[in-house]
Amino acid sequence: MPRVAVIGARGYTGAELLPLLQRHPEFELVAVSSASAKGRAVKDVVPGMDSCLLRFDEIGPAEVVQTAADACVLALPNGAAGAYVEAIDRDQPGMVVVDLGADYRFDPSWVYGQPERFGDRVAGARRISNPGCYATGAQLAVAPLLDRLAATPVVFGVSGFSGAGKKASRKNDPEVLRDNLLPYTLVDHIHEREVSRHLGREIRFLPHVAPFFRGISLSMALELDSEARAGALLKHYQAHYSKAPLIEVQEPIPEVRDARNTHRVVIGGFAVSEADRRRVSLVCVLDNLLKGAATQALQNLNLAFGLEPLAGIDYRERS
Repeated sequence: MPRVAVIGARGYTGAELLPLLQRHPEFELVAVSSASAKGRAVKDVVPGMDSCLLRFDEIGPAEVVQTAADACVLALPNGAAGAYVEAIDRDQPGMVVVDLGADYRFDPSWVYGQPERFGDRVAGARRISNPGCYATGAQLAVAPLLDRLAATPVVFGVSGFSGAGKKASRKNDPEVLRDNLLPYTLVDHIHEREVSRHLGREIRFLPHVAPFFRGISLSMALELDSEARAGALLKHYQAHYSKAPLIEVQEPIPEVRDARNTHRVVIGGFAVSEADRRRVSLVCVLDNLLKGAATQALQNLNLAFGLEPLAGIDYRERS
């Protein structure tokens, strides 16, 4: 039974990932690290962990290799993973590492862990970079039409404020967000670069944060190389994702509430311009903390250890 340690386990993503690992039929959660919660019982801090006997500890790079873990999930702020990876590379190179931050998403020596697109690469991998939440939805929504694009896709994204993390900022300040929609980083956002790299095609991305807590809505504006029909696009996407149980394709425009607290990505709302039938739009929604982070991390762990890709993920029910 593979043993898993989670570093940075007190954040929003940790609160989703720890119960998934605790309930998993094949993994054993052996260590959880959080400086702010050090010494506290995990079950007293994280909902859904009543049967867990572990306590939070402060596990630094020097200690991570002493956890007896076979895999380590790094749920750390961007820029904080390097010291842990260096220690693991040096002292326990066989350990599987899944980094939830952006530190290794552009590193060709790491596998980019988008299971529905690159599952064959993730299988058996030891260094896996988990995709960003916005980037997950944008890639899955654009990928089926990659070979038909005639111009740069434009993606308008709106996220709940949990996507900004717990560190205080304007992007998660209730007073700033009250009755408001906050645009930010309108050029060169890291997810714009991430999606462009892993699609192999440049996109434009316009991120916003809204007053709701969790969930993402992405609206795509695409120009194709030939005329399209909404019904044909719907059938094309359904066929493309017919073997991807977490990707739901529907005719109506999906709303954030359709994916919130679920492991699914929902794509729909296919529309074609009457003025120019090469211009199409569609909408993609997902839960940024689950499929945008914790669910995908668990998929990647499953693949790395040769398990059923959706083991431990009850995608038929809300989390």
